[in-house]
Amino acid sequence: MPVNHITRNRDFLLSGNHDIYISCCHGSSIAAVGCHGSSIAAVGCHGNSATAVASASKDEICLSTISPKDKPWNVHRANSDRVKSLYESTELERLGNRIKDCAQMLQFAAVESEEGGLGLKLRMAHFCRVRTCPVCQWRRSMKWRARFFKAIPKILEAYPNARFLLLTLTQRNCELTDLKATLSTMNQAWKRLSERQQFPAIGWIKSVEVTRSLDGTAHPHFHALLMVKPSYFKKTYLSQATWTDLWMKSLRVDYTPIVDVRVVKPRPGHEGELGAGLSAALLETLKYGVKESDLVSDRDWLVELTKQLHKTRAVAIGGVLRDLIREDDPEDLIHDEDNPDLGETEEGNKFHFGWRERSEEYVYVDRETC
Repeated sequence: MPVNHITRNRDFLLSGNHDIYISCCHGSSIAAVGCHGSSIAAVGCHGNSATAVASASKDEICLSTISPKDKPWNVHRANSDRVKSLYESTELERLGNRIKDCAQMLQFAAVESEEGGLGLKLRMAHFCRVRTCPVCQWRRSMKWRARFFKAIPKILEAYPNARFLLLTLTQRNCELTDLKATLSTMNQAWKRLSERQQFPAIGWIKSVEVTRSLDGTAHPHFHALLMVKPSYFKKTYLSQATWTDLWMKSLRVDYTPIVDVRVVKPRPGHEGELGAGLSAALLETLKYGVKESDLVSDRDWLVELTKQLHKTRAVAIGGVLRDLIREDDPEDLIHDEDNPDLGETEEGNKFHFGWRERSEEYVYVDRETC
């Protein structure tokens, strides 16, 4: 039966154990739960519009209630509002204006899983693509992860015996005004490290993270996922002390930098299946570039950080992984896709959710979608 004729059944539950029936075209109905647990009913399309009607409450239908997995939208969009406010009355106010319009309206499609469950999948949104926008930073990291997740089968097929290391490289904190120069120095050091004869990786992916210290200085560091030959552990193994020494020499500093190296292992209960452990390592490597709590902590720090990160690269790929993973910065921030198991439905099933800054919620919006 086509999805736009299906009323949602009881195995799609909301928080509070309420049932939801996702509205479809041609007169079908929605029964949902309001943002704060109250009951809401919405009827289907009449002509070319879908009309939401509250029963027993005027509360709006919230995206986070209908689709709990989409709660992060509220968190990131709320932080984007905070970043926007910090840019106001500064020389970078134009960036705040762009962030203000970012992801104000989200269009989702109803999607059906192989098990017959029904959910929502993002289909349309406007993104500002400002590097310090929490929404765009989140979506960009999801895109990078999706690229790698998609490539994992190809990587393991081409290199079935490959092993992986998770490497973190740091250096001393620097003044925020020196961040760009410091990142340039670190990138040069990485180039020297990767060209050393002892460097074991045949492929790698590296990301930059910058955190704010209590004294306002910047703490830049690299997260790198290294692919090595299986013989690494028998013939060319490097201890943590050796990694530290190599990074110290590559940085050309007279102090001992902090270095952490770990072997990527299968998750417990998944012995022999490296994919699960590799996915977890990837989540660490390709997370946010700057913590959102740091972005919203101080106006002057944010403005200077924005200047320092301008035209710097967040992610780099090298070795054999370049042939398997695209290195260009993701342009499409819509199709992540974080729900590859969900299939498309007919084009008529679209739902719009608009941002409400005061309540920090995305709520259902009556739009002409049928």
